[in-house]
Amino acid sequence: MDLQLSGKSVLITGASRGIGRAAAATFAMEGCSLHLAARSAGEIESLRDEILGKHKLEVTLHPGDLSTTQSMVALARACGDVDILINNAGDIPAGSIETLSDADWRLGFDLKLFGYVNLTHEIYARMKQRGSGVIINNIGNSGENWDYNYVAGSTGNAAIMAFTKAVGGVSLDFGVRVVGVNPGPIATDRMLRMMKHRAREKLGDESRWREYLRDYPGGRMGTAEEVADLMAFLASPRAGYITGTIVTIDGGVAAYGSIIKPRPKRE
Repeated sequence: MDLQLSGKSVLITGASRGIGRAAAATFAMEGCSLHLAARSAGEIESLRDEILGKHKLEVTLHPGDLSTTQSMVALARACGDVDILINNAGDIPAGSIETLSDADWRLGFDLKLFGYVNLTHEIYARMKQRGSGVIINNIGNSGENWDYNYVAGSTGNAAIMAFTKAVGGVSLDFGVRVVGVNPGPIATDRMLRMMKHRAREKLGDESRWREYLRDYPGGRMGTAEEVADLMAFLASPRAGYITGTIVTIDGGVAAYGSIIKPRPKRE
């Protein structure tokens, strides 16, 4: 299937690792020019070199902290008019209401919730003015499958879901689409750290983290590449009537209710 993305320009935040890195590789394969933003200059430089070793396209790097309004405004100005925005930077800390401090909540929300809102505010205005563009918010299924031990993440993600639907509900009138993606457990470095932490706390041995995979759909986590492929489709003209909605990619976790309770045994 030709996604008709060749020649489009894409801004990806949090591009150095995980889903952001996979998205950069996928959009590069589709022939898109890239703006890659992340805190780590070294990691996005490595990614740029890897991409340019395979594809002939333009890759512009934007290293730096993305947790302030000023940084997001500066990023939008530096990128100019982009066809596609992938809001992906964010790391809301895990923990219950008892364990999280005020600083934990604000740090997580400044980067992800307000980061998405601020960058969308800047980029959406440009897209609306010219009558075209796609914004994809990488959110997380905890926004619909609430987790007491990830209360800040559930709260922040639910807010971004509402934000996505509110803006995307009217954006097509101006030629712009705004869509959310809700990944579930995805095999990224961050998820591996969380799994090891859980195994250390609950099982007394972080090396036993793979035991938790038995309760995951299909006995595995999803891959960053699977999420990136979904993003590429949603960003393409093939998905031209999809806006103001959230697409969940979690193997059925949210539909089943939880990855914590035991799943029916496979025959």
